[in-house]
Amino acid sequence: MKRIRTWAAGAVAATLVAGGAIATAQAADNPHQRGPEPTVEVLEAAAGPYPVETVDAPGNGGFAKGTVYYPADTSEGTFGALAVSPGFLSAQTAIAWLGPRLASHGFVVVTIDTKTPQDAPDQRADQLLAALDWVVGADSPVADRVDPARLGVLGHSMGGGASLVAAQKRPGLLATVPLTPWNATKDWSQQRVPTLIVGGENDEIAGVADHAEPFYESHGGEKAYLEMRGEDHFVANSPTPTVGKYAVSWLKRWVDSDTRYDQFLCPAPQADAVISEYRGTCPLD
Repeated sequence: MKRIRTWAAGAVAATLVAGGAIATAQAADNPHQRGPEPTVEVLEAAAGPYPVETVDAPGNGGFAKGTVYYPADTSEGTFGALAVSPGFLSAQTAIAWLGPRLASHGFVVVTIDTKTPQDAPDQRADQLLAALDWVVGADSPVADRVDPARLGVLGHSMGGGASLVAAQKRPGLLATVPLTPWNATKDWSQQRVPTLIVGGENDEIAGVADHAEPFYESHGGEKAYLEMRGEDHFVANSPTPTVGKYAVSWLKRWVDSDTRYDQFLCPAPQADAVISEYRGTCPLD
C-alpha cells in the first residue's frame, strides 16, 4: 500500500521555495543542476529546500523492504537516485535520517532493510543495486521522478563497505559515500567511482587505521576522507550537520555534476573542533 508523508523543508531553506517550485534558474550548461545556490547555512540545516514525501518500497525479492524519500516538487524535472544500507545487525531505522535529509536537497532516496541483519558486505552490495534497479523500474511508484543515468550508493559500517563493493560491481554509478565503513578487503585501487569516506576518530568497531584510511589511500579515483573528531562508529547514525553538509556536497557534485558545490570540498577543509582530518583529491574536472 502506498504511504505518503510530507517532510517540510528546513526553515532556512524554505524561504527559497516559491509557488511550490524551487526559485532557481537551471544552469544552461548543466541540465542536471537542481536547487538554489548552496550555502553553509542551508547545507547544515535539518532539511534542504525541497519538501519531501515518502512511499514504501516492497523489496521485490532483491532486498527485504525499504522506504523511498523523494522531492514533492517536479517542476525541475527528474532527480538522481540513491540507495542506502544500514550496518551489521541494524535495520534501516539506523540510517533513516539520511532519507529526508538527502531528498530535501534534490534526490530520490531508498533506505533499505537487508534480507538478514547478518548479511555480509557483498550481499548488501547486491541489495543496494537491487534497490536502485527497483526504484527506476516499472514497478516503482517514483520511476517518473528518477533519472536512471544518475545513481549513487551510501551505507553505514558493513553497509559502507557494501557501497564500495556496489561501486566496483557497477562502475557506472556516479558517487558513493561509505560511512564509518567496514570491509575485509583493503585494496580498492580498481575503484573509480568518486568516493567520500567518513570515519570516526575513536571508532573501535571499524577503526580508521584498519578500514576507512586504507580504503581511502588505495582508492583509484576521485576521493575524499572526512574524519570526525572524537566520534565513534555511530557518528553517522543520527542527524549530524557536518556529515550532512559534506555528504550532500559530494553527491550534488558528482551525481548532479554541480560545480557550485566545489567550494565546500576544495580546498580541503581544515581540521577544527569537529573535523580531526580531511583529505581529498579536490574535484575540479
